[in-house]
Amino acid sequence: MRSSFAKSIYVGAAVLGLAGLSAVTTTTASAKSYATAGSYTALTKGQNVLVNGTNAIYSKPGTVKGAKVVASKKTVAKLAASKKSNDTFYAYGTKTTNRGSVYYKIVTMDKKYRGYIYGGKTAGTFAGGIKTTDTLTTAATPARTTGYYLKDVSKNTLWTAPKNTDINAKKVSLYGASKTDPFTVDKAATKTKEGSLYYHVTDSKNSAISGWIYAGKGYDTTITDNTKQDLGGLTLSSSDVAPTNDNSVTVVYNGTGSKAVFVSTDKDAKAGKLVAKGAKNAAGQTLSEFVKSSAPAGYRVVGAYTNGAQYGNNVYVNVTEAATSKVQLRVDSVENNKVAISNPLVAGDKLTAKDISVNMNTALLSGNKGTAYTAHELNVIAISLNGQKGTAKTIKGTVPYYASNGTVYHYEFSLNYSAFASDNRMAQYGDTLVASYKANLVKGNPTTPASNTDWIA
Repeated sequence: MRSSFAKSIYVGAAVLGLAGLSAVTTTTASAKSYATAGSYTALTKGQNVLVNGTNAIYSKPGTVKGAKVVASKKTVAKLAASKKSNDTFYAYGTKTTNRGSVYYKIVTMDKKYRGYIYGGKTAGTFAGGIKTTDTLTTAATPARTTGYYLKDVSKNTLWTAPKNTDINAKKVSLYGASKTDPFTVDKAATKTKEGSLYYHVTDSKNSAISGWIYAGKGYDTTITDNTKQDLGGLTLSSSDVAPTNDNSVTVVYNGTGSKAVFVSTDKDAKAGKLVAKGAKNAAGQTLSEFVKSSAPAGYRVVGAYTNGAQYGNNVYVNVTEAATSKVQLRVDSVENNKVAISNPLVAGDKLTAKDISVNMNTALLSGNKGTAYTAHELNVIAISLNGQKGTAKTIKGTVPYYASNGTVYHYEFSLNYSAFASDNRMAQYGDTLVASYKANLVKGNPTTPASNTDWIA
């Protein structure tokens, strides 16, 4: 009996001991093991990114001890679904943990949320909770590009980039700009999230003043009454005084049903009096200049006969349909193609605005519809595409290419003049011209930024 009792005590103690050991082991295994993060590294070039709602944002890499939630997964999911550009993020730094996880330091365009988010396992790529994005989408340049005015200089400020599409976007100083200064449109884009349209404009009297402005629905060629155009912060009329018989001339564009009113600032203007050659409107345009810039979209003035124009009367102007060509840029041949790089160019490849930056004089591409280009006109266009024939000028590419050892290369391009003249000998205004370039692979980073060249087909 005693022996049996003692045995039961020892067995119970043994079971108790095992249970206690199990409890200790469980407690030890559940203790959280934290990662450690390497030093902060600023990105050489920041990147606009979108969150996808799968990862929260933390004050430091999420698996590091002390990391606090800046934006929960629920909040991040709302930001991911947002149609507002201010909820786009900008990635500008990175930290990598000892477990190989890459975290990016990001901030919203409105600076409301800032912190670290998981970005995958490979530095330099954007995965995990974020992906790259273009905050702007290139739009077609309007049919009318000249004769725009700021609707209200005190309110319709220009920006270096549409607000909340670039972390460094800021207002452009309008110091020196007059409310009667005409502006020219050279680019158009929509905000990728909202789809709202913006024009990039330049002060025709002061090229140092340029920037982006909200353009409403954009210029509509079907609207003949310019006062009904929805152009956001822009307008097609300057701050002229009210037109009267004593100070105005009505310009009638034959065969189009379109009219425009020139209002002179000449103090001696009077009904029936000849319009002096030097007479100008509030925008600083002479009657002849006004006639050309106010032509209806899709038309060109055929001789602006304004001699003999009288105040209070009409001036009748002949116009012809206009057409604008685009240019298809392509690779004719490739030099130094023995170097093994990622995605090399080959003969026949098309070049886009992301590959090459060409300062083309786009005015050379517009002419009378159905009219053939002359050899001289083609030569002038060729020079605009690549510089004077016979010189060593080349155009630098804008894209970096990498060899397997990490060495950076870029292409330089030179136009094949003889091929340009031959390929386009039958071209008319409105046709797509073809420009063939020799591509030469050169060691080093590209130094020329990509340009917005919507004339490239």
